[in-house]
Amino acid sequence: MLLADALTFAHPGQAAPYVFSFAAAPGEITAISGTSGSGKSTLLDLIAGFLQPFSGILTLDGTDLLPLPPEERPVSLLLQSESLFEHLRTDSNVRLGLPARTPRAEAYDRVAQALAEVGLEGTEGQITATLSGGQKQRVALARTLLRNRPVLLLDEPFSALDDETRGTVRDLVRSLTVRHGWHTILVSHHADDVDSLANRRFRLVERRLERL
Repeated sequence: MLLADALTFAHPGQAAPYVFSFAAAPGEITAISGTSGSGKSTLLDLIAGFLQPFSGILTLDGTDLLPLPPEERPVSLLLQSESLFEHLRTDSNVRLGLPARTPRAEAYDRVAQALAEVGLEGTEGQITATLSGGQKQRVALARTLLRNRPVLLLDEPFSALDDETRGTVRDLVRSLTVRHGWHTILVSHHADDVDSLANRRFRLVERRLERL
């Protein structure tokens, strides 16, 4: 279980602090909604370690995450812009999810398996810039698979996709979350994303999370 209890933070000049408390279970998608500027991205930054709270608790299965720097946290982050190196081939982008010293043969096999799992078999040699938006999000998910981190943070990941592609990628996120037991946290202002994916729902109101 990913647990936040009274996780408190304020940006410089902010009149009142954010106070975040929630629980996210493995194999489930927890959706966070709220108006623009309500604190959704701030919460993700606290979980990822890009911001440090003033006080509170953040644990994963009883392990305190707050002392860990971002690179050591068991967290992957998927954004609206896929954070890919578009001049590289698809397999090179996915391979970045592996430790640097992974043997070449093992890396080849694991990259191929990850691409197959997201439905991109045979694209290993394509330049990433030539892929569609939905395919690029699948590449990012394949890289996430190789990182093998139990917490997946999604910050408006479907916003740039057309409706048909959006539904397909949402279905993939749901199936991967269940299959790999991820604690997936979705931030979205799109009601259809939340309605389609959420096992648990929270809304940010006056800098606090309310369970819906």
